[in-house]
Amino acid sequence: MKSFHQTTFLFLLIFAISFSVFSQKDNNSSGDYIYKKGDFNGIGKWYLGREIAYVMGYEGINWLERSTREKEENTSKLIKNMNIKSTDIIADIGAGSGYHVFKMAPLCKSGYVYAVDIQPEMLNAILKNPKFEKYTNIELVEGDEKSVNLPKNTFDKVLMVDVYHEFSYPKEMILSIRKALKENGKIYLIEYRMEDKSVPIKKLHKMSE
Repeated sequence: MKSFHQTTFLFLLIFAISFSVFSQKDNNSSGDYIYKKGDFNGIGKWYLGREIAYVMGYEGINWLERSTREKEENTSKLIKNMNIKSTDIIADIGAGSGYHVFKMAPLCKSGYVYAVDIQPEMLNAILKNPKFEKYTNIELVEGDEKSVNLPKNTFDKVLMVDVYHEFSYPKEMILSIRKALKENGKIYLIEYRMEDKSVPIKKLHKMSE
C-alpha cells in the first residue's frame, strides 16, 4: 500500500527558463480568464479550464499548524528534496503561519527566507511566533492579487504549498515570481492531488497534473 504522501501530493519542480508558455505581454491578460457560475467554493473565475478557489482565511490558521501535518504531508521529505544551501535566498509564497518558513530558515543561515502572504493576519502570526526572534534571516512581505512584491532577479528557490489554486490572477502571479527568480532559479509547486479521492478536502482545493 502506498503511503499517504505518495498518493496525496502533486509535486512539480519548475525551472525558471521553461516559462515559454507565458506571453511576454505581461499586462495584456484580458482574454486569459473566463467568468461564469461554478462551484460554491469557487470565485466564478476560470483559468485554463480550472475554476479558482476562494482563499483560505486566516481563521483556518490552526489547520496549518496541526500536529498531524508532518505525517500527512511528509514535509521533511519536501524540505530535503529542495536541497537548500546555506546561501540560498528563498521565497515562500502563501506562507500562512510560517510552517515551512521556520523549517527552511535554519538551513540557509547565510541566506534569507521571505515569507509572502496576502493576508496581514498571517504575517502577524509569523511575527508573533517565538521562533521569529530566533532566526534573523526571515523577511515578511505582504503580496497582492497580481504580484508577490519581491525584488527582481533575487531568488534561488520559490516554494508554493497548497496555494496556487487560490491565485485570483495565476498568470500574473507566475510572471511576477519569474521576474523575482535568478536565471537558474526554481519553483517548487505542491498541491493536493485531484486523483486522490481519499483526501477529505474540497474539490477546488485539489489539482491534477
